[in-house]
This record gives sequence, structure tokens and C-alpha cells, in this order.
Amino acid sequence: MFDLDAYFERISFTGAAAPTLDTLTAIAALHPAAIPFENLDPYLRRPVALDPAALQRKLVAGGRGGWCFEHNLLLGTALAAIGFRPLGLGARVLWNAPPGVIGPRSHMVLLLDVGPRRYIVDAGFGGLTLTAPLHLEPGLEQATPHERFRLRPLDDDLVMEAEVQGDWRALYRFDLQAQRLADYEVTNWYLCHHPRSHFLQGVLAARAVPGRRYALRGGYLSRHDTAGPSEHRLLASGAELRSALEVTFGIAVPHGTDVDAALEQLTAAAAGQ
Repeated sequence: MFDLDAYFERISFTGAAAPTLDTLTAIAALHPAAIPFENLDPYLRRPVALDPAALQRKLVAGGRGGWCFEHNLLLGTALAAIGFRPLGLGARVLWNAPPGVIGPRSHMVLLLDVGPRRYIVDAGFGGLTLTAPLHLEPGLEQATPHERFRLRPLDDDLVMEAEVQGDWRALYRFDLQAQRLADYEVTNWYLCHHPRSHFLQGVLAARAVPGRRYALRGGYLSRHDTAGPSEHRLLASGAELRSALEVTFGIAVPHGTDVDAALEQLTAAAAGQ
């Protein structure tokens, strides 16, 4: 059983739980502000489970965040409990990918109908996570509480693009073919175990709060204000990295000598670059 009230408490949602655009818009902003993107478990070589009970234990009750499959499966379960009918899609990441390279469907997004319109919702794309539903209309530039986004047609796909510092940057491409939990589990396992998975190389975290985004990559902490310049800071120690994860991103970081050693090693490597 999914505990919708506990999810609402986790994201501080106090509105009417009805399958309306107002409800969807509120949740799309509150979820990434309360539940951060983070990859601590795969970085520490710990398993990532995608069943609803595990997602509730970790992201709702456990004070943790997760990556795209965890976020959007949790969000989709909550939206279904409200009365929406979300459909899970698979996307191929283009952000930081070499030109012309088409990778696997390693990202998850949600598609749902609200009245006569269709919307894309995505609570799990790290530092450029959507903070509003995006109307499924190619070419339309749409404002969100943070950046502007648009969908660009490409062959039989749509490319999600964000306006970053005045330039439109491609994030991922997707089609409207429905995916099953088994599809996500295969990719989830691959990203947790394959030596080329970038999620195993360092700690990543992101959180989108009103007027600001926070991002962590390795030992570097960044703050991006929607109406001002960005700030970047190198964290000096594992203890400082833990503090940033706990305070800035709101993550209940696991305890243990192995965790402390991994965080210390990460900041030492960043300082030596």
C-alpha cells in the first residue's frame, strides 16, 4: 500500500489531492525541492531497489533522495494514487554526450493527460530537473519556476531542451512508447554495476528550491540563482562534503567508516585536480 499522506508530508503539499493541473503543477515544484537527486547508494556500491515499498522507505521515510528511476517511479505512484494515469517513458540522455552518439534508454520521464492536454513530468534529471509540467507541444517555449524548456522534434523522437545561459541545450530524447518496470530494472542494474557508469565515479546531488538550484559534482558545490550569477566552491574535506549533503541537499547521509572514507577520498581527489 502506498502512503500518500506520508508523501504529501515529505514534500509539504497541503492542497487538494485531485487530478487537476493545479495539483500537478504544485507537486512538480514541491517534489524536487524536498527530495533531492543523489547517487550515494550506487557510488557506495549499494543496491538500488525500485519496488514501491523500497522507494517509500528510502525517499519518503528515510530522508534520502535518488536518481531518475526512483524519483519518477515514486512520483508516478503518488500521481496514480491521486487519480492521474501516468505513463512511464524511456529517454536517451544527450546532456554531455558526444555529438552523434545515441545511448540506451537510461532515463525515465512521465507522460499524463490532464483534460484535453498531455504533459511531460520529470522529477529526476539532476541539475536541470523540471519544476513544472511541460505541455507536450513541440516547438513551444515554456516557462517554469527555473529555466525555460521546449520540445524539439527529431526523427520520430522529441528532444527535451533547456535554455541555459541564453543557449538551448539538449537534455534527452524520447518517444511515446510505454515502458514497464522490468525495462527500468535492467537499466537500473546496468547503471549500478557497469564500470563505465558515471554514477560509480563520484557523488552527484541536486536540489531545486524556489529561485535557486544547488548542484554537487564530486567535491564541487555550485549554487545557481535564477536571477543572478552562479557560485562554485571546492569542499575541503569529507566532513565538509557530508555537511553539504545533509544541510544544503537535505540528505540523511548513511553513517559508517566506509562512507566517511569514500567522502574523504572524493574531496582529496577533487583538490588534487
